[in-house]
Amino acid sequence: MSRSARRLLAAVGVFGLQWLIVGRLRIYGAYPDAVLLFLGWYALREGRRRGTLAGAGLGLALDVAYGTWGIHMFVKALIGFLVGRFAVEEHTPLIIRPQQALLGSLVVALLHNGLFVALVALQTQATTGFLLYGLWLGSAGYTAAVGGIVALFAR
Repeated sequence: MSRSARRLLAAVGVFGLQWLIVGRLRIYGAYPDAVLLFLGWYALREGRRRGTLAGAGLGLALDVAYGTWGIHMFVKALIGFLVGRFAVEEHTPLIIRPQQALLGSLVVALLHNGLFVALVALQTQATTGFLLYGLWLGSAGYTAAVGGIVALFAR
């Protein structure tokens, strides 16, 4: 099986895992974003173009699943583009330490969730504190913690 086919299957698996399991692991309404963690790893490995395309594809799947129609696609494509800017060379191994995964996941999740919350608030005209504390800060911290834990065991 080719590398591209394996990564596509991994993306589909992560989407299914997010939709069926991880999205239901809520703590005070905050939930981790496994798709964002996968997208960050993929964009670091493959670069801007593939990161943007993967973000758009995964975001479209999340939009269909959650009914946000375009918000996930836009934000995830933008994150794939930005993270892909820091991609490693093709023959250089990508080694991510748990501290790097925790801090990188936190920065990316804060940016992603901030944009997502702003767009959802504009779309729904909502002004609740939950959007700020639960979805933006809470979910970003939860995603970063999951990213750090995954990095501990992904060696």
